[in-house]
Amino acid sequence: MRKLIKKTSLFCGCIIVSLFANAQEEESKKFKYRGYSGGMMVHTAYLYGGNINVGADDIKIEGVPFGIGGAMRFQFGNHFRIGAEGYSSTLCYGDNSYLSLSWGGLLFDCPYKINNFTFFAGGTIGGGGVKNVTVTNTLVNSMKENALYQKYSIMIADPFIGAEYAFTPRISLTTKIDFVFNLSQKRPDFAMGPRIYLGFSFYHSKINK
Repeated sequence: MRKLIKKTSLFCGCIIVSLFANAQEEESKKFKYRGYSGGMMVHTAYLYGGNINVGADDIKIEGVPFGIGGAMRFQFGNHFRIGAEGYSSTLCYGDNSYLSLSWGGLLFDCPYKINNFTFFAGGTIGGGGVKNVTVTNTLVNSMKENALYQKYSIMIADPFIGAEYAFTPRISLTTKIDFVFNLSQKRPDFAMGPRIYLGFSFYHSKINK
């Protein structure tokens, strides 16, 4: 799992640095407001976490989450966007347990347009909240020993890469892959893995023309 995290982080970091370096000279000449865009996306993944001890059981946190959210971006020049995004994701595991994560923050990315396609890479810095309810079916003396409830706040870093396909100058199909890192204390109940997003973006500018 640690190797996957390191490889994902290194891959996204290299792409982001490369895009910013290539765009720096051009942006210094044409850095002006170009409009804004926003949209909604659904996402899924396969996430891995640690083991949670409830009563006499060790329950593994892993599985397929589903979630939804959206983003708003303001574009300056041809290769820089800044804005905000927020998402909510729920992972059901075990027999009656679930882990929910809501997060959001300030985003930036570098778009590169090739015909009707726009490729982008960037990241989000912000925070979120985690709620984890773990329940075991093992018979114990009380309900308190049968379930574990945890709720806490985190700081996150969320690198991502993605692409858009413009159906019209105002509507694009958007997909991306990200990886949410917990910058707060390390916890076994925080499941991680690359998420895949799909949705639509709506442009109110001349970006796609």
